[in-house]
Amino acid sequence: MINASIVIPLLNEQDSLKELASWIDRVLTAHQISYEIIFVDDGSTDDSWQIIEQMSAADNRVKGIKFQRNYGKSAALNTAFNAAIGEVVFTMDADLQDSPDELPALYQMIVKEGYDLVSGWKEKRHDPLSKTIPTKLFNWATRKMSGIELHDFNCGLKAYRSKVIKSIEVYGEMHRYIPVIAKWAGFKKITEKSVTHYERKFGVSKFGLERFVNGFLDLLTITFVSRFGKRPMHFFGFIGTLMFMLGGGVSIWLILEKIINIYRHAYVRDVTDQPLFYLALISMVIGTQLFLAGFLGELIARNSPHRNTYLIEKELNLPK
Repeated sequence: MINASIVIPLLNEQDSLKELASWIDRVLTAHQISYEIIFVDDGSTDDSWQIIEQMSAADNRVKGIKFQRNYGKSAALNTAFNAAIGEVVFTMDADLQDSPDELPALYQMIVKEGYDLVSGWKEKRHDPLSKTIPTKLFNWATRKMSGIELHDFNCGLKAYRSKVIKSIEVYGEMHRYIPVIAKWAGFKKITEKSVTHYERKFGVSKFGLERFVNGFLDLLTITFVSRFGKRPMHFFGFIGTLMFMLGGGVSIWLILEKIINIYRHAYVRDVTDQPLFYLALISMVIGTQLFLAGFLGELIARNSPHRNTYLIEKELNLPK
């Protein structure tokens, strides 16, 4: 196993690749850190892949993965994570806004200080307000929902212990929430380090404002899946039972009210003439549907081939 794997997803970054690879080599060689660079071409339409091929032919430490079309950053990271063989795995962007000069310090925080994950924190960002303000709101919401005190969840520059990236799966647009995924997988030693953020030197940003809407939806998804993915009945069953009991209670109350009014010879209104009855009926129907959704979810979870995949940290005297 080598010391470090540097995973770099990219899309149309032909102008920066050689400079970035040379910068990484200069820094890590000076600190005597053996490495590999894994470029993941996420469907580029420029000459990015040709440049990666040239660099790989000249230096076998430069490796490449080319997607047939654009699948997104999460797919690029997950594929490269499976291929990485370094003791410490770094991720960084290809646009030269992340500095390779930060890598040795991040490496020491993993190897010497024992952290599982170190996330970069761009204290001074060189981005327009249209990106910085939504980013602050996104980070605030993620801190509150996850309980992880990071200032910049979406910073591309991160360092991971190898076991972390081999134990998690990144899909959809979940790359923003890798610290959250890692925490819920049992890796609690997560911290951050202030890093330098440079202005973009080449090209344009590949992300628009829609990423913040998608990011919020992904946060809800990962929160739900992480907490209830193995026990969906605890979520759907509880809410369904509550709604059914509420609707049933209202229906019984309306029927008892009618019986009491008949006994008292008071004005009697048909139960079916009251809007409240239909609201109660709807509540019972929705409650039943939610309960059945939880039941079906339990059946699926119990028959899933991955349902008994648990991360084992250590074993003692067990047969191999």
